[in-house]
Amino acid sequence: MKISLRAGGVIRSGPERDLIDDYLKRASGLARGTGFTSIDEQQVDLRSAKSRFDETKTLLHNLPAGAKLVIFDERGKTPTSRKISQHISEWRNDGVTQLIFVIGGADGFEPDYIPAGTTRWAFGPQTWPHKMVRVMAAEQIYRALSILAGTPYHRD
Repeated sequence: MKISLRAGGVIRSGPERDLIDDYLKRASGLARGTGFTSIDEQQVDLRSAKSRFDETKTLLHNLPAGAKLVIFDERGKTPTSRKISQHISEWRNDGVTQLIFVIGGADGFEPDYIPAGTTRWAFGPQTWPHKMVRVMAAEQIYRALSILAGTPYHRD
């Protein structure tokens, strides 16, 4: 299964870019050993989007058939790191070919355009800057694969 982190906006440089790259590189190092083919980031330029609908449509454009979609949304569930790892493992074992995590624009996602079967997760009730959400999502992908690889986990 391929894992993608798709996000609105382009981060070219800076401390957030360094953290995102570091976590995705670490996750990529664990990918093959845990049954994943690749980990990538897809930055989506939303500057031409004029509405929340346009942003959602742009972010969810060209989803591969059979892909599992997880969106980060303030109204989503707040799973633990272990639960995230469990979900990713189950989707892999169920034959999902691609897992796509999506971070929306500043106003979130247009509810009527979200495909059925989409999973919604949140990083708590706080408001987070999009750059930080991308860092946290990359870190959780890395942590999930670390758990699946059996590396020591700080809560054990």
